[in-house]
Amino acid sequence: MSAIEHVCVYCGSSGGSDPVYLEAAHKLADELVARDIELVYGGASVGTMGAIADRVLERGGRVVGVIPKFLIEKEIAHEGLTQLHVVGTMHERKMQMATLADAFIALPGGYGTLEEIIEAVTWGQLRMHEKPCGFLNVAGFFDQLLAYLEHSVEAGFLKPVNRAMLLDDTDPARLLDQFVGYVPPTEDKWVGG
Repeated sequence: MSAIEHVCVYCGSSGGSDPVYLEAAHKLADELVARDIELVYGGASVGTMGAIADRVLERGGRVVGVIPKFLIEKEIAHEGLTQLHVVGTMHERKMQMATLADAFIALPGGYGTLEEIIEAVTWGQLRMHEKPCGFLNVAGFFDQLLAYLEHSVEAGFLKPVNRAMLLDDTDPARLLDQFVGYVPPTEDKWVGG
């Protein structure tokens, strides 16, 4: 894997019910700035999206947002970003974010966050890209989902090599370190089931 210069972070337009989620967004932001990594995210000024963008900007980092026109008012588009791309659809948003990023991280969030990170790792599994994907597992938030993935392996729906593509850690620095050492699988998804 070459250098990680742009990380797409999927996160919510809500801050969640526990302050630990916003704290995690701040810790990840601090680590991105310390490593001179640009944040790519959904372009909103609210929730964990706003928290991570604000923190990166406060620390002197770069932030690129991508938001569909119809969400500008609902998610309250961030007006202070390094760059804001306004696109037509959610599909265009995800494609633009994927194009701009060298890696993908999911913070705790809802349906949208989960859908985005799962699509990113699926694209990797299909060899549409070779970029690392991971969960920042804040306060055990993703524990049940990670258990589901292990169950999918045991049940024969997910190969161990493909399960290993979705990294996770509780610490942003360690997760980013895993990204630097990431090697995508060379085994074809379809060989052997």
